[in-house]
Amino acid sequence: MNEFRPGRFEILPMVIKNLLIINGLVYLAQVTLGPMIGDWVTDRFALHYWGSDLFRPHQLVTHLFMHGSFGHLFMNMFTLWMFGSTLENVWGPKRFLIFYIICGIGAALCHLGVLTYDNINLTRDVEAFLRDSSFSNFALLDRNYDLDFANFRVDGLKAAFAQHPADPQLIQEARIYVQTYVAYYRDTATLGASGAVYGILFAFGYLFPNALIFLYFLFPIKAKYVVGMLIVTEVFLGIQNSAGDNVAHFAHLGGVLISFILLKIWNKNNRRHFY
Repeated sequence: MNEFRPGRFEILPMVIKNLLIINGLVYLAQVTLGPMIGDWVTDRFALHYWGSDLFRPHQLVTHLFMHGSFGHLFMNMFTLWMFGSTLENVWGPKRFLIFYIICGIGAALCHLGVLTYDNINLTRDVEAFLRDSSFSNFALLDRNYDLDFANFRVDGLKAAFAQHPADPQLIQEARIYVQTYVAYYRDTATLGASGAVYGILFAFGYLFPNALIFLYFLFPIKAKYVVGMLIVTEVFLGIQNSAGDNVAHFAHLGGVLISFILLKIWNKNNRRHFY
């Protein structure tokens, strides 16, 4: 077996450094331009469901450089640096960048698959409600999909509808509300590098399973256990699909899947083992 060792380990290798800078600059643009141009940047560059009028193919890449909050940006970039630096030093900048982008696009495609499934189910359930606009069907929709969205809250309408389930005006309001919700759900944006970062995280755990990670900077745990726990957690949260959970868990898992496939292909082609 051949063991590959880089000649010099860089704490902040080239691709990682540029990804940090680009993501930071894009987030700064989001924050500064947002109040002036509203959702223009998000509508055009965040990832949208392919059935939305806002979807554009380039969003499969551009959404990787956008984030919803500073905390979201910081955690993704910190994880990218913490685990990606070793990979870039081992692979070199070209292979690392290819890996990162493919994981990100693959995660996005997996997420679009899940969105397709969700939108089909939502459309089916809403059509059932429109055929039988009863309060019980309205409450079922709210329980399954959490009908709160944007600045709209369903509690007031739901309470009034419960008290007067035969009121024609409330029935019409409920019908309009759920139709508006469908349009909102279809146009919801997804943004962030998390899918690609989960691919990086899995690759580190796969190639360096016994490397120690200091959880909360105190408790040493082997990388394979940390990665395993994260994957199990994402599977559980994704399957649970709690109403109101706006985290793209299957995008994270998609990044892991694409990472695994790429590593298998590269390992088969190169026959090179890393420790």
